[in-house]
Amino acid sequence: MTEEPKSRSKKKVVRIEAPGAADEGAAAAKSDAPVWTPTAEAKGKSTQFRLIAWAGWILAIALEAVLIFWVLRQDPVNMWLLIGGIVVIGVLASLGSWFWKKANRLDPAAKKDAVRFFVQNQLGAIMSIIAFLPLIILIFTNKNMDGKQKALAGTIGIVIAAVATFAFGADYSPPSQEQYAEETAAVTSLTGGQDLVYWVKGGSVFHLCESVPDVNRESQDGKIYQGTVAEAHAAGKERLTKNWNSEAIKYCGYTQEQVDAARSAMEAASADVPGE
Repeated sequence: MTEEPKSRSKKKVVRIEAPGAADEGAAAAKSDAPVWTPTAEAKGKSTQFRLIAWAGWILAIALEAVLIFWVLRQDPVNMWLLIGGIVVIGVLASLGSWFWKKANRLDPAAKKDAVRFFVQNQLGAIMSIIAFLPLIILIFTNKNMDGKQKALAGTIGIVIAAVATFAFGADYSPPSQEQYAEETAAVTSLTGGQDLVYWVKGGSVFHLCESVPDVNRESQDGKIYQGTVAEAHAAGKERLTKNWNSEAIKYCGYTQEQVDAARSAMEAASADVPGE
């Protein structure tokens, strides 16, 4: 094991303790098969987030039903009530998707189960479409509204639906059990079993050591955070930096042989990650 390089950073390093994620690296290192699973605490937190997400989506669909079966049946249609309802549906659907994505960061699906992986990661987009599409269709076919009213309400509905679906609902970089297992395997291989990575607030990736220039540049709060791979993802980081192998050698004090071994460990981890 290579001696950990001395920090050259002048920024304060903060240790992060995300719910239940601290033992993930050790669990992966001890397992005969490199499988990533959330701890009970992380699983519980993700369940809470999913319940909140479902509550938001159910309220959005319930409000959609109110607009369809009451507001659109009025003659004349109350445009302020209709447009206000559309905005509230957008807020509820977007909040539901936000909490659902947070849950997926704590408890991701496995890629090998392709259907579940797609549905779990794109459920926010699916629910947003359900919350808007019937309403938008009925707005344009409503007999109690003139052409201008239909154009106004329909356009607002389409715009808000697009924001809720594509900006908040869809996940363009979804997490997976395979990804977490691969990243944890690479980190623990390099460090001799210690699952510890570094990141800054506002960044989208995490790094192998605090000496990397990217974590020493000016950040939102002037701090460097450290924690496990799972904790980094829980903090909103999408992945281990793509330049991890070169950073390991240039800034973190590891050798090419150690990097090659870590790459092999990563490949082995991705070979067999079963779904739940």
